[in-house]
Amino acid sequence: MSLPTASHVRQQFLDFFASKGHHIVPSAPIVVKDDPTLLFINSGMAPFKDYFLGNKPAPYKRIADTQKCLRVSGKHNDLEEVGYDTYHHTMFEMLGNWSFGDYFKKEAIAWAWELLTEVFKLDKDRLYVTYFEGDTGDNLGADTETQELWRQYTTDDRILPGNKKDNFWEMGDTGPCGPCTEIHIDLRSEEERAQKSGRELVNADHPQVVEVWNNVFMEFQRLADKSLVKLPAQHVDTGMGFERLMMAVSGVKSNYDTDVFQPLIQFIAKEVGVEYHGTAPATVNDQPATENEKTDIAIRVIADHIRTIAFTIADGQLPSNVKAGYVIRRILRRAVRYAFSSLNQKQPFLFKLVPVLADQMAGIFPELKQQTAFVQRVIEEEEISFLKTLENGLRRIDALEESTRANGSRIDGKTAFELSDTFGFPLDLTALIAREKGLTVDEEGFKQELEEQKKRSRNAQETEQSDWTIVADTDEQPAFVGYDLDAAPAHILRYRKTTAKGKTEYQVVLDQTAFYAESGGQVGDTGFLEGDFATLRVVDTKKENDLIVHTVLDLPEDLTGEFMTRPDAARRTQIRQNHSATHLLQAALREVLGAHVQQKGSLVNEKLLRFDFSHFTKVTDDQLRQIERIVNEKIRQQIPLEERRNVPIAEAKNLGAMALFGEKYGEFVRVITFDKDYSVELCGGLHVPNTGSIGYLKITTESAVGAGVRRIEAVTGAGAEAYVDQQLDLLTQVRETLGNPQHLITSIEKQNEEIAALRKQIEQFAQQSINQQKEQLVGQVKPLNSVNFLAAQVQASSADALKTLAFNLRQALPNLVAVLGAEIDGKPQLAVMLDDEIAKGGKLNATTLVRELAKEIQGGGGGQPFFATAGGKNVAGLPAAIAKAEELVGKGLA
Repeated sequence: MSLPTASHVRQQFLDFFASKGHHIVPSAPIVVKDDPTLLFINSGMAPFKDYFLGNKPAPYKRIADTQKCLRVSGKHNDLEEVGYDTYHHTMFEMLGNWSFGDYFKKEAIAWAWELLTEVFKLDKDRLYVTYFEGDTGDNLGADTETQELWRQYTTDDRILPGNKKDNFWEMGDTGPCGPCTEIHIDLRSEEERAQKSGRELVNADHPQVVEVWNNVFMEFQRLADKSLVKLPAQHVDTGMGFERLMMAVSGVKSNYDTDVFQPLIQFIAKEVGVEYHGTAPATVNDQPATENEKTDIAIRVIADHIRTIAFTIADGQLPSNVKAGYVIRRILRRAVRYAFSSLNQKQPFLFKLVPVLADQMAGIFPELKQQTAFVQRVIEEEEISFLKTLENGLRRIDALEESTRANGSRIDGKTAFELSDTFGFPLDLTALIAREKGLTVDEEGFKQELEEQKKRSRNAQETEQSDWTIVADTDEQPAFVGYDLDAAPAHILRYRKTTAKGKTEYQVVLDQTAFYAESGGQVGDTGFLEGDFATLRVVDTKKENDLIVHTVLDLPEDLTGEFMTRPDAARRTQIRQNHSATHLLQAALREVLGAHVQQKGSLVNEKLLRFDFSHFTKVTDDQLRQIERIVNEKIRQQIPLEERRNVPIAEAKNLGAMALFGEKYGEFVRVITFDKDYSVELCGGLHVPNTGSIGYLKITTESAVGAGVRRIEAVTGAGAEAYVDQQLDLLTQVRETLGNPQHLITSIEKQNEEIAALRKQIEQFAQQSINQQKEQLVGQVKPLNSVNFLAAQVQASSADALKTLAFNLRQALPNLVAVLGAEIDGKPQLAVMLDDEIAKGGKLNATTLVRELAKEIQGGGGGQPFFATAGGKNVAGLPAAIAKAEELVGKGLA
């Protein structure tokens, strides 16, 4: 029997709601840019948050879509269940239909039932529905209206009350929320259903009795003080997990057995040479009983994780060690570890899956198909990097297993933190490996160690933020008028207080403003709000969702007066120059390097422009000069700015406008053109009236940001002049330092040759010294418990010289244990060298020895079992360390 295809089922959903008057919109990028409360889109409603809050009018009263979502951190965290159960995922598609102040409960419930039972033909006898039973803490009664509506479609024994946890939906600690009604399906066999009613298993985490659809009735907003207030209008927010829907319509027992995952799963199994069995343990806590189950779990984890990794990179988020980038790096490393340990993949493997996924999703999410090579390159480089440390880290955990079992079955928090800090093992990865070995991790101890590190590395305090205080209530939407005006009158609509590092500031929203809010890489404007009785300094302007938020240092007594919004004109001029130069630079990069160049990030401020772009090799000096020449030629041509607003997105793309992957574009966009045959881009930023206003561009640096991403920094106008002056001044200083030679390069080359010759002489003298000391030290060796033992303070010009002396001694003397100390550049240094056989014997370990000896010099160190070094602060402690060595070695060999 052939299973329904994902593309067909997805299209059935979209077509159904199109027939009900819904406008079909594309998925927003999975990476969030202008919402400080989210790192990733974690629900179907997140891109529409402003419509629910009333910050922005919805373009359509009815919308339907499929939205890429990610849940791996914070309140919504499904990571630990992924691969072990049949229905949790990191990235998932959320099919949704939305009403913004239009239809409400009656229509939402009717259409949900119609779609599931008449279009998808799900068995009504397998469906259960829930409604909100109320909550005394929030002073909310039961949603009896929903209960009554469901009685038109199903029987009372299938209509179940649900508590706040299950039937009151909130997207975070604050924001839009409301009661919901869920639809669950019982996919168990007839025999299982006869033994126990499905109603007893609803919301009980049974793998075959699962929620399919959640209809949320958005009526409230949760404030920071945890109270609820009514939203300006009632909305419908529905979400149907596409992967679970596919399981239901396919009549299978696992999401992974559907057309959504099978292409990836079969590719993985074939590539690694194993069979996928399609079974899954019932819950995350069940340990895999067989090797087949372990293999199956690994394949499912990888099939799930590659979707998250690939689409977040395609949407503009590279793996890193901070915030959203760290979440992606954790998931990627988790997948690498499963491939390494369970599928025996010792070389990069995940990147091979990207073309399979890209082809599979090309019809609905084309952004991955368009960037396949780039996404592959990033993933492969991340795999190479982690594989270098993974084997050492796993050996470390294996070594810990014996000592951990001797003291119980718990890996202490300090050790878990060391695995994270030293080997790059996130806590969840250590916990996962520990669980497979029947061990646990002291997570509280880990958190304490992490907090201590944070205290050492930062003094920043958490920001405290109040709820918005309404000053003027209006249906008018705040407007940005800065494209046309450098100053504009405004009134304060709302404000809130923020406190960070003991400093209090205020954020205000105006009915209109000339201030540009940070967006698209361009920094926010600074300047002043000038009133009749008060002038407020604006220190930053940012976007929060679609609100323009001005940060000011204080508030006036009268908040109702009129203020003139006046951005810093000189600063804005410099920002405009740098932003327009960025457009010229991108076009030049594509002309010189190729059409594969895509923007991967940018920063435009008054001092410089920084442009990150996809490219796999270093940009040569000749290419940089060529790029620079092209840009400056366009500047000299004084090309006038052509700005078009409210252009239909399809028309803009037909014009050849460059759209950025990972940016959310509406149906109407702003198009910035500097010569229709050179630079046409979608952009919301500020620009010069013609390219001549830029003055001049000078590239200052070119460097690597990450796998497949390069970075160029440049300056323009007065900044470029200052940079050139600095370089000329530096050149003059170099000439003067060298005595103003007639041929500067020849003079430098001659000096380099002389320096190289002197270094060679120094190395020869150092080697002679080492050889002389070696001969003297051989005579100081004495027997100690069946080994040749040496402890001595020596002369060494560098740490490398000390290391060389230690290795020379090991070659000269069999069965050696040597402890050497030296004062190098005024600081103490220790080296411990063991014969290989002694190190393998396990009684002595060079790293353990050097760390104990380093206490005498107030330092620390490490290394390998046969050779380790340590540095310290107390030179006077060297004799004590040398003297202590014999005692420690003797005890170790006893």
